[in-house]
Amino acid sequence: MDLRILSAGAAKGVVQALQGEFQAASGAVVQGTFGAVGVIREKLLANEPCDVIILTAAQIEELSRTGHVLAETSAPLGRVRTGIAVRAGEPLPDISSRDSLKACLLACDGIYFPDPERATAGIHFVNVLKGLGIHEQLAPKLRPYPNGATAMHQLAQTTEPRLIGCTQITEIKYTEGVTLVGLLPEEFELATVYSAAVCSKAEDAEIARRFVRLLAGERSQALRAQGGFEF
Repeated sequence: MDLRILSAGAAKGVVQALQGEFQAASGAVVQGTFGAVGVIREKLLANEPCDVIILTAAQIEELSRTGHVLAETSAPLGRVRTGIAVRAGEPLPDISSRDSLKACLLACDGIYFPDPERATAGIHFVNVLKGLGIHEQLAPKLRPYPNGATAMHQLAQTTEPRLIGCTQITEIKYTEGVTLVGLLPEEFELATVYSAAVCSKAEDAEIARRFVRLLAGERSQALRAQGGFEF
């Protein structure tokens, strides 16, 4: 059977890292769809087949109240913070303060980031630019993508100089060819808790429960920590 997973992009790396082990143990083939949280939520509400869903803890709680997921199966994966990235091998700019982050962004020729309307980090990053008073000035340089993983992949593939990226650190750490510069300065920090839950229309609820337990349990904690989740 297939285990159908709808997941926020922040958890893509850990889901993919566990899918081989889970298939060997259960016989279920993990089929994951990853994207911005707004898009993933819309897919579930549009009745796209789903056994396990991974979204922000707040969204999972909402879906529990509306009966879309089984409330008792909800399990936190950890929190993910948002950071700045450059291509691997490039100098790491100073982003340690409001002024240094502003100077870094103004010096860029292109900024890669996720959907500014439906992705957690994309929405936040636009607010950071507005808070710095440079959103309109940087508008021509902004390069949004459907999710953070895609944005980081595209950044890694470029050869242009003076490019930078911003998304959740899990999506930076799991993308080959980009390097995490560091977290956003404290005043602009965004830390998002993600949770997994079994969908109420899961084809095999017990298999789905087993995957959630693996994903959120102690056995995968080191893997999640390595990928950028905090506990």
